[in-house]
Amino acid sequence: MSVDTARPHEPDDSRLYADHVKIYPAAVQGTFRRIKWAILVAGLGVYYFLPFLRWTRAPGQPDQAILIDLPGRRFYFFFVEIWPQEVYYLTGLMILAAFVLFLLNAVAGRVWCGYLCPQTVWTDLFFAVERFVQGDRRTQMRRDKGPWSFDRLWRKAATHFLWVMIAWWTGGAWVLYFADAPTLVRELVTFQASFIAYMWIGILTGTTYLLAGFAREQVCLYMCPWPRIQAALTDEWALNVSYRVDRGEPRGSLKSNDRLRAEGAPAGDCIDCGQCVAVCPTGVDIRQGLQMGCIQCGLCIDACDTVMTKIGREPRLIAYDTDINIERRDRGEGPIFRFVRPRTLVYVGLIAATVAVMAVQLSTRATLGLNVLHDRNPLYVANSDGSIRNGYTVRLLNKHAEVRRFELTIVGLPAGAKIDSNSAEAHAVGTDRLALTVDADQTREIRVLVTVPAAAAPAASTNLAFTLTDAAGEAAVAKDYFKAP
Repeated sequence: MSVDTARPHEPDDSRLYADHVKIYPAAVQGTFRRIKWAILVAGLGVYYFLPFLRWTRAPGQPDQAILIDLPGRRFYFFFVEIWPQEVYYLTGLMILAAFVLFLLNAVAGRVWCGYLCPQTVWTDLFFAVERFVQGDRRTQMRRDKGPWSFDRLWRKAATHFLWVMIAWWTGGAWVLYFADAPTLVRELVTFQASFIAYMWIGILTGTTYLLAGFAREQVCLYMCPWPRIQAALTDEWALNVSYRVDRGEPRGSLKSNDRLRAEGAPAGDCIDCGQCVAVCPTGVDIRQGLQMGCIQCGLCIDACDTVMTKIGREPRLIAYDTDINIERRDRGEGPIFRFVRPRTLVYVGLIAATVAVMAVQLSTRATLGLNVLHDRNPLYVANSDGSIRNGYTVRLLNKHAEVRRFELTIVGLPAGAKIDSNSAEAHAVGTDRLALTVDADQTREIRVLVTVPAAAAPAASTNLAFTLTDAAGEAAVAKDYFKAP
């Protein structure tokens, strides 16, 4: 007869699905909790109210500081205006964000997860609402285990109502970045906004309510890929929330540990109060070592410091520490920290290089653009007098907030060639150039016809350089060719 020696409280590793157990994080006060509150207030304040910030631009342009203008195909960020052709700036921002994330990981592990991740910020806010309405951890647990009553019902209803309101304003604030915020708010209130605005508010309200109100730590444990990625990027010098085994063990109750010390026997500072687990938003017991669920928020440090202070022991039994220092303490050596090392220097260099490249590109970018497309069918036309004509579609781009006049010339044509256009927006100036006007902040497409007389017709393709010049001397060049039999 076989005997199952597994203890009831141990998880069954053979199971493919773990039942969800609701976590009731306790409120805590301390340094890291204050830092998290400051980041939460600042982050949400910026997110919710930034669309209402104004920025003076040229007449006819929007005055919203940050605006993703999809109908106008523009992205406005204070003094920067990004056109669709400049989507590479978005790529640069994503690369920059990745390097910053790598640097944060090299310095302090999952500090992004613990303080800056939107999932963490909104979940923190939902936890605060839940505690405000339903009471502290013990009160919530006792009420949830008991029968339904009017008190329990109205508290649950009030909590979910406030959650939905927060989620609704989260979705509403997001759509404000895509239109003039005050105007869109007025249209939303009077039910005159477009269906797509209401649709996206509904989608974002639902996802925020679901992820911050119900999924919570499940997002960090199962849905988010970053914990797995950062585990491969971190090293032994990175700070992580760690339990000091050399100080804490052997753990025991306060009375038993005091008795052991009095007898001269080994006794740790940890009194096994469980406060570090009670305040953890993901339910991790940091005394079991670094785990996938630990988001490095530092709340267990605050909880443990509070207990250590009450019992008269030295704080920071749980603290940000490195694997190197844990090994050094085992050998009786003092801690050392190296924030400046090859890995962090490389990341700082990459961040600086990315910022520099983007800054130079922004400061030197042209305010006009030129694109030329040769006719494909036919490639050329042979006229009755023997001359050869090629047709081109020319797209002009004016990034200024004022009307600009340009001249278009073509370098590389044989002598006697004639440039003309059948577009009303352009007219010939002599035979070798076109004069044209492009409205403020607009693109314009024109047809350009180049005719070479029979006597000067090239034998094959001839490379050309289309040059667009404004009155101030700024120029843009596009390469193409002239095709002949």
